[in-house]
Amino acid sequence: MGTESKSPNHAWDQQKEGVMPVPRFVSVLAVAAGFLSAAPASAQFFLKSAAMPSGRVTGTEPGMTGPALPDASPAELRAALVWNLRAALNVAALQCQFEPTLLTLGNYNAILKDHEVELRESYGTLEKYFTRQNKTKKAGQTELDRFGTRVYSGFSTVSGQLSFCQTAAAIGHEALFARRGTFGEVAQERIRELRASLTPWGEQLRRSLSYRGLATASLPPFFSNDKCWRKGTYQVKKCGALLATR
Repeated sequence: MGTESKSPNHAWDQQKEGVMPVPRFVSVLAVAAGFLSAAPASAQFFLKSAAMPSGRVTGTEPGMTGPALPDASPAELRAALVWNLRAALNVAALQCQFEPTLLTLGNYNAILKDHEVELRESYGTLEKYFTRQNKTKKAGQTELDRFGTRVYSGFSTVSGQLSFCQTAAAIGHEALFARRGTFGEVAQERIRELRASLTPWGEQLRRSLSYRGLATASLPPFFSNDKCWRKGTYQVKKCGALLATR
C-alpha cells in the first residue's frame, strides 16, 4: 500500500469528514496555562501577601547582623550578613518542609554547593574578627560559636512561620541563581526583608480576617457558662456575639 500524501487542504478535508482539528483559541489557552504553571507562586499562603520593609543594608543597622559586631570592618560586616542569610535559609530548609513547593530544602543544599567558596571565605573573615576582638584563637572561636548560636536562634519562626517561609523561599530562589561571589550582595539587598518576615503577618486583602485579628478576639464574658451552650452550639442571643477585632 502506498503512502498517502496530504494535500494543502488536509485540515479542511478533515472538517468535511467530521474530524475537527483543535481550535486555535484552545491552543492559545494551553500555551498560556503552560506559562502560568511555570511561573513561581508569589502567594502560597495569602491572597495578598504583606509588603515587607526592604532596602540595602551595610550591617551597621541595628539587628541586621543579629548580635552587634563592634569595630567590624565593612568586609567583616558583609561576612556577618552572609552568615545570617545562610543561617536563615538553613532554618527555612528545616522548618518549611510542610510546603514542598517552596523548595527550601533542595535549594538550600544547592546553595551550599554553588556558593561554597564565598561561604567558606566569609566564615574565615569572621574567625579573624573574633580572634582580634578576643586576643586568642581559642577565645575567638568560643565567641564565634556563641555568635552563630545567637544568629540561628534569632530566626525563630514561632510567630511568623508562613511569612518567613514564603519570603525565605523567594530569597533562596534568587540566591540559587546568583552568580558565584555575589551571595553577599543578595544578603545585603534582602536581609532586612527577611528579618521583617519574622513578624506575624496575616491576610492583607481583608485584614480584618487575618489571624492577627483573630488572635485578639473579644470573647464573651460567659464563654465558660453552660447556659451559653445548647447541644454543643454557642447561643449568641444569650451570651453575646463572638467578635474579632481588626
